[in-house]
Amino acid sequence: MTDEPSVSHAWEKVAEQWAAWARKPGHDSYWRFHRDAFFDLLPVPGRLTIDIGCGEGRVARDLKARGHNVVAIDVSPTMVRFARDADPSMTVLIADAAQLPFEDGAADLAVAFMSFQDVDDMPGAVREASRVLVDGGVLCLAVVHPINAAGNFEGPDPEARFVIAGSYFEPHRYVDRIERDGLPMTFTSWHWPLQSYFAALHDAGFIVEILKEVTVDKPSDADGAEQRWSRIPLFLDLRARRR
Repeated sequence: MTDEPSVSHAWEKVAEQWAAWARKPGHDSYWRFHRDAFFDLLPVPGRLTIDIGCGEGRVARDLKARGHNVVAIDVSPTMVRFARDADPSMTVLIADAAQLPFEDGAADLAVAFMSFQDVDDMPGAVREASRVLVDGGVLCLAVVHPINAAGNFEGPDPEARFVIAGSYFEPHRYVDRIERDGLPMTFTSWHWPLQSYFAALHDAGFIVEILKEVTVDKPSDADGAEQRWSRIPLFLDLRARRR
């Protein structure tokens, strides 16, 4: 779909930025409200949980703390190094989400927290998640909500208009450059319309059980700086079961 370098290449370039960004407690949505909303979707720990696109490893570490037997993977060698250094006892592998190094039916839970919009072959990643799960196994994923990925607010005001300038239905790459509290971060991702995610899940043999549209909660926006996001979803979280 593009002649640009892969999204995985872009994330490898910003791995050090991401580690600094992700590891500052309270800095981003994971710490403030998204982690708890997402973890509520997870089944009880089972035989094996695979964390797909683990980044610097914070989700894998939190899964392990909750009793999961975790193996984490990421395509970025630098991200994997950060994750291994943070917890040398945890198995973290360099691997592409669309080519997982596991046998068929190896796991009963696959977790893809904010990673499937950051792979170049999203349908392939969903197929691989299905392949490595047992029958009845669960995939829990979170992505940038397709509405969020498709447009932008015209300004920071609470009533600012949200505008989708191009086609919502056309998959495309996009880049967000953000600086917060002195920490810069460049996010390179794919926009996929909702029907593309659900087509990938259907084709891979998944049935969606629960879906959440997650946005800023009031306790984490005490000063009202992100009040505009009370009208638009930030993230799409779901739990799907392999038929």
